[in-house]
Amino acid sequence: MTRVALVGVGGYTGQEALRLVLGHPRLKLAGLFGSPDTAGKPLEEVVPSFRGIAQETIRETSAKSIADTGAEVAILATPHELSMRLAPELLGVGVKVFDLSGAFRLSDPSLYPTYYGFTHETTDLIASAAYGLPELFAAKIKEARLITLPGCYATSVILPVTPLVREGVLDSERPVVIDATSGVSGAGRGANARTSFCEVSQSPYGVGFHRHTPEMSQYTGADIVFTPHLGPYDRGILSTIHADLQPGVTRERVVQTLEAAYGDQPFVRILPSGQWPSVNGVQRTNMIDIGVHVDERRHHMILISAIDNLLKGASGQGIQAVNTHFGWDQRLGLMPGGEA
Repeated sequence: MTRVALVGVGGYTGQEALRLVLGHPRLKLAGLFGSPDTAGKPLEEVVPSFRGIAQETIRETSAKSIADTGAEVAILATPHELSMRLAPELLGVGVKVFDLSGAFRLSDPSLYPTYYGFTHETTDLIASAAYGLPELFAAKIKEARLITLPGCYATSVILPVTPLVREGVLDSERPVVIDATSGVSGAGRGANARTSFCEVSQSPYGVGFHRHTPEMSQYTGADIVFTPHLGPYDRGILSTIHADLQPGVTRERVVQTLEAAYGDQPFVRILPSGQWPSVNGVQRTNMIDIGVHVDERRHHMILISAIDNLLKGASGQGIQAVNTHFGWDQRLGLMPGGEA
């Protein structure tokens, strides 16, 4: 059993990560860690849904306190700046880090003040961090000690688009345009009038300037135009992706390219012609569903993808990356059929 410390159980992604760790056949919870506000409190007081399931007390976060539990791995469901400071300290005491924040996603440190609102203080670690998308970067994940997990919107775009860029299917002179909608859990657990029960509404936000845009560009290799939307439901992301194609590219060519990239990947489903992804179709799973339409006359493609933002877009993908790092079946703790 590999001992895992979980930092940040108060938020939605931390709660999902805890559920997955508790049900994983090869992981053992070493301890829960949180802010000074939650330290010393029983888990059930902070997250009542765990009453009778996990008898844990939340501890105050420090690299020493985490290392003292014997943890080999720390999953950080923490704010970006806290991850930036804590990750090097954990690596220094021999704990591997799987970071759900955006602290190490962007390769260019100069982008952090603009897109994340802080100046990066541990830029030497950025180059060593593996991007935690197992379908595309498994080899690096296996070797790294710091794994930076993708953003939720970014996952819904990078997986469908990247193989098509790599194989030269898209018109590289034209941007890839994405309109995506996320459930309210994507905004986090904090109180906000815009996401309160009586106020939440289908609406755009971050128009022309969302922090996942440079991440999408970096890992797809495409020019990205991205507009996120808030949806009046609790969890899930639906992304509609428009791209121009090279002349002569058919739907069959697009599907063949995606199937060649993901045919042996357990969490990617390429849907048959005429079937389309939905939020309900992926909720509470670690799957990504991808639908394809090609207008051959216009040399234009529409991809539609759906994921659960808290699982394939965050904690489920984190556990998938843990499985990948240790050479285990990717399905362990995430879907039936995984061999322990």
